[in-house]
Amino acid sequence: MPKYWMINNRSQSGVGPDISTDGLTYWVSDTTDINNWRKVTAVNFQKLLVAASDKFPKFDQAENEKQKHVTILIHGYNQTFAKAAAFYAKLCANLFDGPDSLGLCILYDWPSRGSILGYEPDRSHARLCAHDLTDVLSALFDWLAVKQEQTVNNPAKACKAKVSLIAHSMGNYVVQKAMAAAWTRKNQPLLVSLINQLLMVAADVDSDLFDEGAPDNNDGNAVANLTYRITALYTGRDTVLGASAGLKHFGMRRLGRSGLSTRPPLADASSPTDNVWDVDCSTFFQQGVGDIHGAYFLTDGTLNLMRHVLRGFDRGVLETLGYTRGNAWPPPQ
Repeated sequence: MPKYWMINNRSQSGVGPDISTDGLTYWVSDTTDINNWRKVTAVNFQKLLVAASDKFPKFDQAENEKQKHVTILIHGYNQTFAKAAAFYAKLCANLFDGPDSLGLCILYDWPSRGSILGYEPDRSHARLCAHDLTDVLSALFDWLAVKQEQTVNNPAKACKAKVSLIAHSMGNYVVQKAMAAAWTRKNQPLLVSLINQLLMVAADVDSDLFDEGAPDNNDGNAVANLTYRITALYTGRDTVLGASAGLKHFGMRRLGRSGLSTRPPLADASSPTDNVWDVDCSTFFQQGVGDIHGAYFLTDGTLNLMRHVLRGFDRGVLETLGYTRGNAWPPPQ
């Protein structure tokens, strides 16, 4: 089975700076060298993915934390194909390789332009890229619906994989818009969560996304309804997101900079959104770290937190380990 998986909507055969006019392309590889990726059809990609996930070990509900994942990674702004592939390979090495592998990871590679001064065009570009991710999530919904029906008739055919998302920076805005569209497209019929765990890392979205009455709350409501648990990793030391709020949002703080505006968020006046929480990661980063915005994926403490969250450790368990808002020091590995 392939080691690396990619869904790509870049121009120029998957490496360009614009959205492909030919739609999504699908790739597999055993190395991340650009010359070694093999393009496959969507049908064959799905067949390979199903075959790979079917090889995961089967666990009963009491061993939920051992169940493997099919995780989609959505990178942030200003990433060329080469940068995105290297970022993806590093995360795979940390979380999806070796005896402690969490399963397999798929890179969703979108052509972010990363223009600091031209931020609104960047956001518009991200919204366009979200349409293709909506197609991926819709197909995923259809596949899970089939698996759910098969499970009812034959428990032996139950899905062996959880489905999760890890989004970084502006990749979270792509996820926000894609999940909102998927929620609308499927007419909100889900009886179970489409996504098991959503990790919003240094999220460049509004901090009140999940609050009733907020400008983007319709999106936030869709994300919360489609996801079993949402965990936002943030730090006030993220100067990239500090600039994002100050220059581009007229003072609206970013989720990855300040954490949630309300804890827990309020889906309506009387009902808290209990499946959304945040973790202040400030003390995980040593003084003098130049790129805290990207350091989440290079720091043992935050990588261990991601591992625990994806495994499905209860929030209370994680808090007893020290993963809380304002934690004094990273908990032991």
